[in-house]
Amino acid sequence: MFPNESSEDKKKRHEKIFKSIDKDGSGTVSFEEFQRAMIEENHPLKDSPFAMAEIFQSFSQGSTRNHFWTRPKNIDFENFNKYLMTAEAQIEKGFLNVDKDHDGLIKPVDVSNYLKNIGVKPEPKEIDTFFQNIDHENKGYVTYSTFRDSLLFMPRIDGSRIFTAYKFFNDNLDNLSSDGDVTVGDDILNSVGYFLAGGLSGVVSRTCTAPLDRIKVFLIARTDLSSTLLKNKTVLRHHIEEIRHKKIAPQKIESPLVRAIKTIYKQGGIKAFYVGNGLNVIKVFPESAMKFGSFEATKKLMCQVEGVDDEKKLSKFSTYLSGGIGGVLAQTTVYPIDTLKYRLQCASLDSKIKGFNLLFRTATDLYKEGGIRVFYRGLLVGLSGMFPYAALDLGTFTTVKKWYIKNQAQKLNCSVDDVHLPNLLVLSIGASSGTFGATMVYPINLLRTRLQAQGTYAHPYTYTGFSDVFRQTVQREGFQGLFKGLVPNLAKVIPAVSISYLMYENLKVLFKLDERK
Repeated sequence: MFPNESSEDKKKRHEKIFKSIDKDGSGTVSFEEFQRAMIEENHPLKDSPFAMAEIFQSFSQGSTRNHFWTRPKNIDFENFNKYLMTAEAQIEKGFLNVDKDHDGLIKPVDVSNYLKNIGVKPEPKEIDTFFQNIDHENKGYVTYSTFRDSLLFMPRIDGSRIFTAYKFFNDNLDNLSSDGDVTVGDDILNSVGYFLAGGLSGVVSRTCTAPLDRIKVFLIARTDLSSTLLKNKTVLRHHIEEIRHKKIAPQKIESPLVRAIKTIYKQGGIKAFYVGNGLNVIKVFPESAMKFGSFEATKKLMCQVEGVDDEKKLSKFSTYLSGGIGGVLAQTTVYPIDTLKYRLQCASLDSKIKGFNLLFRTATDLYKEGGIRVFYRGLLVGLSGMFPYAALDLGTFTTVKKWYIKNQAQKLNCSVDDVHLPNLLVLSIGASSGTFGATMVYPINLLRTRLQAQGTYAHPYTYTGFSDVFRQTVQREGFQGLFKGLVPNLAKVIPAVSISYLMYENLKVLFKLDERK
């Protein structure tokens, strides 16, 4: 099926192509020389300076001068050869994806089926146009060599040279704006795939861990020191001394976590652990959808800023920054619902008002208290905690995932596109990244929750702002009070984040979001 070429044979073939562009034999190729060669060869991209610039930029991916603020003046054969080696490996995989009957030939129907599988509805005329541009001998089929040569200098927009070529050959440049920039919206913002996968993942994980979230909020709202697991050691020693001298009868020292579970159960049974979960689901779908969808969209944008053609080449800084931006947009979107949820969870469970009536009354009382603005109380504090949390969570997960895939690809001597994460590993990485992020920003989230829940049955204290809630918390409970509820929170975060990532990664596969290769 594929030519029996050694790496040295490929290098010699690439050298001939390089020399055909390097007319003056200087050993380097400028963008102007490359552009001139594309025009002389009547390449389909000859009328798109932007597309040619994208290809030329790809030649220099291995160069230390390749930053988004600079562009190398010329390219030597070493970088040129690296690009072609990588491109041919990707084209070979693309050929196999199209040639489903494995006869070594690609026909119009094969291309049509491939496009349908990645969510494109091809028109017969467009398939004919695409094929006419690669079937130069009008045989009605193309071999791998012809297929490879036709796509070698084609940009890999959104991870698919075939899809990009299909667009270019039909003069349907939807992926390019009038200014020549790749639009993020075509693959992300105009597609519900990533957002839907993220939203569904959030709903499943949050429902599974609702009782743990309920316990966490219960402990955060309590301000007496006995409700924290970090109980003052001096108080405990004094209690033991009193028992030793028989001043008081021995008392069972009960874990605040156990006490919280018993209290909640006594007040409302199993249902009490799901108070606010209906609102939680309404909140978490758009929140999780925005978090994952914005994360993917921002990564696309950062690829353009850094001048790379694949998210796998994105720097760690941009990956973490994308995660932080995704988290901020997500929390801003659902913050009013978040505030209402905490108010519901901090209401008296002995109240005769239940269900929707309780929701309506809580929302009404909240509005009377301070209008729309009160629903956003603590937003800046929340965002100051959400940005680093989402950055650490999404960024760490993606970084570890990329490291594992790259490492496995080297071990198996295959393309990174052929490596997939086992579900057990997804759970493990998700648990680690979520735990790390949640622990680092927990004090900020605790203070934000108290700002949202202030003046309620469970948390009657009121505050003038972030500095005031910080001062009062430390004054009443000490610095250990800033970590009240951390254990149940981590008990919730570990399964919640793990389930969320597990669902998201598998839904991406189900929705075929990463199949454009």
